[in-house]
Amino acid sequence: MGVMTAGQWAQRHQVWVYLAAVALAAGIGVLVPDAAGPAEAALTPLLGLLLFQTFLGVPVARLSAGLRDRRFLLGLALVDAVIAPVLAVLLALVLVPDPALRVGVLFVLLAPCVDWVLVFAGMAGGDRARLLAATPLLLFGQMLLLPPALALLAGPQAAGTVRAGPFAEAFAVLILLPLLAAVAAQAWAARRRSGARVVEVVEAGMVPTTALVLAAAVLSQIGQVLPMLGRLLGLVPVYLLFAAAMTLLGTLACRALRLDVPGARAVVFSGVARNSLVVLPLVLALPAELSAAAPAVVVQTLVELPFLLLLLRAVPRLLPERIRGPVAPTPSRAR
Repeated sequence: MGVMTAGQWAQRHQVWVYLAAVALAAGIGVLVPDAAGPAEAALTPLLGLLLFQTFLGVPVARLSAGLRDRRFLLGLALVDAVIAPVLAVLLALVLVPDPALRVGVLFVLLAPCVDWVLVFAGMAGGDRARLLAATPLLLFGQMLLLPPALALLAGPQAAGTVRAGPFAEAFAVLILLPLLAAVAAQAWAARRRSGARVVEVVEAGMVPTTALVLAAAVLSQIGQVLPMLGRLLGLVPVYLLFAAAMTLLGTLACRALRLDVPGARAVVFSGVARNSLVVLPLVLALPAELSAAAPAVVVQTLVELPFLLLLLRAVPRLLPERIRGPVAPTPSRAR
């Protein structure tokens, strides 16, 4: 048996590496509050790098096929446009009596994630290519859903803050640019041995990059939570209940639709992960009487990250490669 390299060790123990990064970042955030600024500045570039590394493993030819997969798109629509909004509204109305906190809860739970969900879904064996192909639809869908839902449930002040700018910026910076860079790198790797070696090294660095993204996300935001901790603690069970229920309901929906295993895993992650990094600028634009909505969004991020780490182990067990259920077997094509 050969000696395990540092990269192989990190890959094998990646969940523990990520949990350690989250815990360390939380501790630094409490002890060194001034570290939040640099961490926030580093978060978007790190997330862009991580998505570039993720897209390197996505065959470009699969993207157009993802938009033609009606069953997969139906699964995403059912989970993200029907089940998640109904559950989010019920939880917000029943369990969150504070109006300002309720606005934050609605903002974040009504918006499916389009960035790190691609990373976590891929790590759990989900189909990153089809999920990536659907990201414009997910962004456009939440732009349409948020204003009427917020106007009905939280008033016109909340609905009026929804603008296309942050969604377009997120798509350009976190999806389009890393994807174009990955396509160029794939072309280089196909033509030059040196390119193939560089791509191999970059892909091997996904675990440390993911750990840095998680640490930056926690470190940049935990300081916003501490001053209002007593008021915000009640949101933790709300977000946990949402994530757990979406895991179960998403799994059941995928089984009912007979989705293939990689597609089903991607849909489950999409149902759980929310678009906190994109909606936070919108929430910060709310009037002063709703200022508590922003920390409410931050709490969701801090709850979601450890939960997604748990799903890296849980989802492959809920949707294994070989099962005796109605989920279709994994297709032979590469993910």
